[in-house]
Amino acid sequence: MPAKKVCIVGSGNWGSAIAKIVGHNAKGSNRFDPIVNMWVFEEMIDGKKLTEIINTEHENVKYLPGHKLPKNVGIDEGPEGLKLISDIIREKLEIEVSVLMGANIANEVADEKFCETTIGAKNEANGHIFKELLQTPNFRITVVQESDTVELCGALKNIVAVGAGFCDGLGFGDNTKAAVIRLGLMEMIAFTKLFCKGQVSSVTFLESCGVADLITTCYGGRNRKVAEAFAKTSKSIEELEAEMLNGQKLQGPQTSAEVFKILKKRDMINKFPLFASVYQICFEGKAVQEFITCLQSHPEHM
Repeated sequence: MPAKKVCIVGSGNWGSAIAKIVGHNAKGSNRFDPIVNMWVFEEMIDGKKLTEIINTEHENVKYLPGHKLPKNVGIDEGPEGLKLISDIIREKLEIEVSVLMGANIANEVADEKFCETTIGAKNEANGHIFKELLQTPNFRITVVQESDTVELCGALKNIVAVGAGFCDGLGFGDNTKAAVIRLGLMEMIAFTKLFCKGQVSSVTFLESCGVADLITTCYGGRNRKVAEAFAKTSKSIEELEAEMLNGQKLQGPQTSAEVFKILKKRDMINKFPLFASVYQICFEGKAVQEFITCLQSHPEHM
């Protein structure tokens, strides 16, 4: 069987962290071509192209400083550049797509601290190829077939993390944040069952892509951090994103807008008060201090 070619499209902190694993595993396996190409959105750093810096210094100095990438990861320059992302890729490229989600803060993965992750693969054989490519002693992988559920967990958890950040900014404490996580998880499960055409089993939410990723995102991560600053200052989400994220993007507010649109269309906003409240605070001028009301009057308590 010919060796499989591996490329990484994107080079933010997660793309660069996974490049460390992929580079080492591809080099040490007969199944994969040892040269891994990484596609990068070109940026100038102190007068030098980011692609040139990575190719000569083997380090993404902007998004994952302090970590050397394997020398077999090179760079190809390309054009700049709530449907599931996997569906868009599947349609445009006419290829099978699997997804990976988990409690995987990029810097900790790059530091080789132990963590788990979940691969959602409708084609089980593909899932096992990705497991071989990505698994290490400190990056442990479970493969499940509910790919859409895995992917939705990765998107929806960012809305809940914004709510957790509001709690931190308002000084509500750990008990309140625990309620946000639990109620947020219930809304994630309910929305996924509403959205997905195929089977959705609650047990998938007990994998790393579900409850574990939700917890780590609500205590770390950019969505929580920016939402905390939003609650403490009078600055907009856009201003804080520009100030705090070094060129990275915030996913939670945008996802809440897409979700709100779907819920409004189905006349189901009242069943998802946490998701709705995050959207209304970020985009409709609702006072962040009112966030607590979506917890107090949640349907789960009725």
